[in-house]
Amino acid sequence: MATPQRITAPRIRGMKGGTERIVSLTAYDAISGAIADEAGVDLVLVGDSVGTAMLGMPSTLNVSLEAMVHHTAAARQGVHRALLVADMPFGSYQSSVAQAVDSAVALVKAGAEAVKLEGAYTDAIRAIVKAGIPCMGHVGMTPQSVNNFGGHRVQGKGDGSHIVIQAAKEVDEAGAFSMVLELIPAALAREITCTVSCPTIGIGAGLECDGQVQVFHDILGLSPIKFKHAKVYCEGMELFREAVRSYASEVRAATFPTSEQSV
Repeated sequence: MATPQRITAPRIRGMKGGTERIVSLTAYDAISGAIADEAGVDLVLVGDSVGTAMLGMPSTLNVSLEAMVHHTAAARQGVHRALLVADMPFGSYQSSVAQAVDSAVALVKAGAEAVKLEGAYTDAIRAIVKAGIPCMGHVGMTPQSVNNFGGHRVQGKGDGSHIVIQAAKEVDEAGAFSMVLELIPAALAREITCTVSCPTIGIGAGLECDGQVQVFHDILGLSPIKFKHAKVYCEGMELFREAVRSYASEVRAATFPTSEQSV
């Protein structure tokens, strides 16, 4: 059987405006990476959402570069076909362009094939691309700026739309190969998608982006919170709970292990 062709950043960029939408999903370790990869996802994002989804942190602001390097290396073991993109966490690129390039290099050394940063850090994007690393943008509701926004709120409503449009244009012109549009009105996402030259990947931004990204734990029902922008495709938390209940019951009843599980 032929090995599936690896997906690259240029290939993702080439999907702009095509008939096939870009499928993106987060992953944080070898197992979730393998599940996403084997299911045919195009782009696997090692998101800084690992902080809230897996590590019990109150926000993504608590995630360190060292943690992202660790989880990127783990996800790399499970991802063999999809493009592996790593988030640059809060504090890893805001100080200087040099810091941004060094952080991006660290993530690539851990196994990422591209990186993603939030906001119109255009000088950083240009420098990262110049260093030979594809860079993904992220505008709209950028979680690392949650304190500026006063919470996780929809961005770009009414007169605020021009701010998001301008940020998207700047990120595009800086050389991003794609960009995430998060929590913005669908009409605004459509306008940006028609304006910028790189693909847009929406989360809570309507249907007319070039692709969609979701959090692994949200679509599999492993998150205690149900988000409006996410669809639960299976009740994973209850399935896992029931499996562990069955295991505990059999151990207490001395019906596990049987001769099949004994040596």
